[in-house]
Amino acid sequence: MSESTTTQLCNACQGTWPRADHFIADLGLSQAYVHEDQFFKGWTVVVFRRHATELFQLAPTERIQLMEEVTLVAKTLAHAFEARKINYELLGNQLPHIHWHLIPRLATDPAPLEPVWRVPHEPVHLATEDLQAHIERIKAELAKLR
Repeated sequence: MSESTTTQLCNACQGTWPRADHFIADLGLSQAYVHEDQFFKGWTVVVFRRHATELFQLAPTERIQLMEEVTLVAKTLAHAFEARKINYELLGNQLPHIHWHLIPRLATDPAPLEPVWRVPHEPVHLATEDLQAHIERIKAELAKLR
């Protein structure tokens, strides 16, 4: 499969994932979005802007900048949600496009020793006004750290 075909089939490249109304900020090489499932409050995804599936496909300068952007969002979430720990997940099995899941683990976490993927739960979808408040909370903290 050619690169252009792969890009055409990629939900991240086509703009169908993540949802546009979950957008937080443009970070440079990546963009941050609130994850649709907020069972783990503050769960955010950082999506690389161009199509790539592996970190080794990036130029060294891109990898460095991307990690700085991921780190900035992680620090933002840690402050905004008073996280005890941030989980970093870069998988790509279901969506082969570089994107990081950043998950604040809070004092109220029901299973602090388990990865989020192994915690049975009903997805929590925020109402529009709650989603906007969530986004504004993250943006405000991000502005303090930039």
